Amino acid sequence: MSAAPNLVDDEGARPDPEASKGTRERILDIALDLFTEKGFDKTSLREIADELGFSKAAIYYHFASKDEILMALHMRLHEFGYRAMDRFGTTPASLEAWAKLFDELIDEIFANRKIILMHQRNSAAFEGLHHTTEHDDDHHDIEAVFREALADPDVPLRDRVRLTCAVGAIMGGLVLSGDVLNDVPSARLADILRDAVHDLLGGRATRSAGRPR
Repeated sequence: MSAAPNLVDDEGARPDPEASKGTRERILDIALDLFTEKGFDKTSLREIADELGFSKAAIYYHFASKDEILMALHMRLHEFGYRAMDRFGTTPASLEAWAKLFDELIDEIFANRKIILMHQRNSAAFEGLHHTTEHDDDHHDIEAVFREALADPDVPLRDRVRLTCAVGAIMGGLVLSGDVLNDVPSARLADILRDAVHDLLGGRATRSAGRPR
């Protein structure tokens, strides 16, 4: 890997915001690979810096600690959930609308499969993190979207049960896509999970409302 420029030059000049943002993401990408392969506890900040080609001190410009890097990676999971939710703005009103949302959510899950695997392999480290107010609020917001729909008395009971089962199938796919089904290509696994979700929501009607097969 080619050496990256130092984040702070010999005269102490601060990097421009765009370069700083790009370097921060590179730190997270390298940390993601190392935490997945070696584990959080067995990866040092020195190793992350060495992979990037600059000093350990440069890491501290962006992150105060290794725990802060881990939390930043964790927040990437929240980001992909919001990207799917933001396409609707409000709770979908029909099973067909939910089918489209779930298709997008499944795509996001498998686009972020490496992060999910890293979470599974470092569960103890995540349990030891101190959750921030921002993190807890984000988590509750995502849950609220599903809880509102699943508890809405105006939604027919049959549809509420189907939605509940579909959410369960997606969460199961999220968990099993890590180590348990790690040998299955992401595109193939996403197609199978998408079919299962559409079957739970009503089969042909919701499948035709979602992406073409």
